[in-house]
Amino acid sequence: MSLSRTRVAALALFVAAGTALAAPAQAAGGHRALSHFDDGSFESPKVAANSFSEPVAGQNIGPWQVTSGTVDLIGAGFWQAAEGDQSLDLNGAGPGAVAQTFTTVPGATYSVTYALAGNPDGGIALRTGRALIDGQDFQDFSFDVTGKTRTAMGYVGRQFNFVAQNSATTLTFESTVGGVYGPVLDNVQVKECKPCCG
Repeated sequence: MSLSRTRVAALALFVAAGTALAAPAQAAGGHRALSHFDDGSFESPKVAANSFSEPVAGQNIGPWQVTSGTVDLIGAGFWQAAEGDQSLDLNGAGPGAVAQTFTTVPGATYSVTYALAGNPDGGIALRTGRALIDGQDFQDFSFDVTGKTRTAMGYVGRQFNFVAQNSATTLTFESTVGGVYGPVLDNVQVKECKPCCG
C-alpha cells in the first residue's frame, strides 16, 4: 500500500515537472511566443520538390501562422530560393499574410532583413506588400517581375529597424496586391543590434 502511494506521488511529481518544462512562453493576448525568431527561410514543413502547398488563414507554417487569406509555400526546385530550399509567395488563391511572435527585450532595437522577389508566372508586373510590427506598418515594399524567371528570380535585400515595446513582438508580412501572383519572401532574419545600422 505504501509502495503504491510512493509510486503515485513520484508519478505526480514527474508529470508536474514535465508540464513545467513543456509550458510555452505566452505573448500578450495569449499567443504563443517563440524564445527567438525562427525559420525565416520557410523550410518547415517540407513541401514536395517542384510543387507547392497552399496554407489558409489559421494554419501554421512551422513557427509562422497564416493570419489572413492564403499563401503558397514553395518547395525546392519550383523556382529559385534566396536561401535554403523553400520560399513563400504571399498570394495563394488571393492575397494573404503570415506572422510570427517571438520574445523581445522592451526598449531594445532589432533589425529585420529579408530577401524579396515576386512570382514571375503572370499578372501585373508590380508585386506589393508590407511588413508590420505589432500591427503597425513599418515598411511598404514592391518588386517588379519584368524580365524575371523561375530560375532567375532577382531577389533584393530589404531591411528596417524597430524598438521593441513589449516582451513579445509580432512580425507580419502581408500582400497588398490582388490575384494569385504575389510578392515572394525568403531568408527573413531578426536580430538585436547594438548599434543598428541602416
